[in-house]
Amino acid sequence: MTTKLLRGRTLSFLRTPYDVNDHGSYRFEMDGALLIKDGVITAVGPYVQVKAALSEAVEEIDHRPYLIMPGFVDLHIHFPQTQMIASYAPDLLGWLNTYTFPAELGFSEAAHCQQIASAFCDELVNNGTTTAAAYCSVHPGSVDALMAEAARRNMLMIAGKVMMDRNAPEGLLDTAETSYRDTTALIRRWHGAGRGRIAITPRFAITSTPAQLEAAGLLVKEWPDLHIQTHLSENRDEIRYSCELYPGARDYTDIYANYGLLHSKTLLGHCIYLSERERDVLSETGAVAVHCPTSNLFLGSGLFPLEELSRRSRAVRTGVATDVGAGTSFSMLRTMDEAYKIQQLLGARLNPLKSFHDMTLGNAVCLGCNDRIGTLAVGGDADLVVLDSSATSLMALRMAKVSSLAEELFMLQTLGDDRAVVETYIAGNASKSSRSRPESRSAQESLEARPC
Repeated sequence: MTTKLLRGRTLSFLRTPYDVNDHGSYRFEMDGALLIKDGVITAVGPYVQVKAALSEAVEEIDHRPYLIMPGFVDLHIHFPQTQMIASYAPDLLGWLNTYTFPAELGFSEAAHCQQIASAFCDELVNNGTTTAAAYCSVHPGSVDALMAEAARRNMLMIAGKVMMDRNAPEGLLDTAETSYRDTTALIRRWHGAGRGRIAITPRFAITSTPAQLEAAGLLVKEWPDLHIQTHLSENRDEIRYSCELYPGARDYTDIYANYGLLHSKTLLGHCIYLSERERDVLSETGAVAVHCPTSNLFLGSGLFPLEELSRRSRAVRTGVATDVGAGTSFSMLRTMDEAYKIQQLLGARLNPLKSFHDMTLGNAVCLGCNDRIGTLAVGGDADLVVLDSSATSLMALRMAKVSSLAEELFMLQTLGDDRAVVETYIAGNASKSSRSRPESRSAQESLEARPC
């Protein structure tokens, strides 16, 4: 049994903050502690109390004056686009055809899949992200590579083989039948193996025939606990083309609804241009509209109406994501900085408490995994990030004038990046500074049987 005590300023959210003065929405300890046994949090609270309750000596790691928080959660990211990030293109469809599809062709090679899987997970860890919902390529081997790498690190990873049977290069096309068969095999191989989870992943309506979306719907019926991930209403040309391909649908959202692809574990990337009818459908089904701010700005797709979706009488559930590689950073801090600016342009305002809630507990709730991740709670997995608010000279200069937790968090999201991440713990193991693997077989086994 491995046990360790982490000491530092601990911060964890209890619910969505109403504003910067909503102190009841979080739990903060100026001198806090977490006791971790075999990858699970077994005690949390003021350091003096947690320390006094120990009956034996344990390894103690002092992270003062840094912040210890739940690890960041990324709801929408493309593993095969890691190496093509920052590719110059005019818009979504042009970017897909010019850069994305050619890059994904390389994932037919196992060695390339393994190389990028390692780099991808390194970048997540470097930026304090401990769980991601990831798109792989059409090749089943790309899923095998990512899930194997995540398992080696004991990460809670949700990933899926892209289903794509039209409007893409020949080497990236499957069929309705093969996509169903390959996804089923991947589910049986990886879903629930360790901390791995498989998502049903039709890329988007443009690249799937009705037969393939029907196959995706069949997978949903057979595996109702799985997440579904796809794209919705990112770009006006995409919306128009999707509706042309599905003339019987009332709108873009109706395409997915008609095939049974909308429920509380559906993650819909972008959702910028939704009609009132579509917003009502998402509200009724519980599907999540995932905001991808750096991607939306990079491709000029549009501005996500976060305030409108959240405040309406029939609220739409929302989350946030990097969307690498149209997204321009693996950092959730950089992502929330751009999210703040987008809301400013829309005449709204995103308070920093909500930003950090959304990166942690909020996204964990969207995944239905908040009993395990996204919070510092007894019984939760010890997926953590340690943040230095004085990581750069400019941050240190600004920090000297910071007078509240909310001010500190806002400065972190505005000026911070991977340099602010002192350490990332995966199931209790320090994973950034040492690139360590699971400490023991027992630590991994203690998490394997915990359902998400």
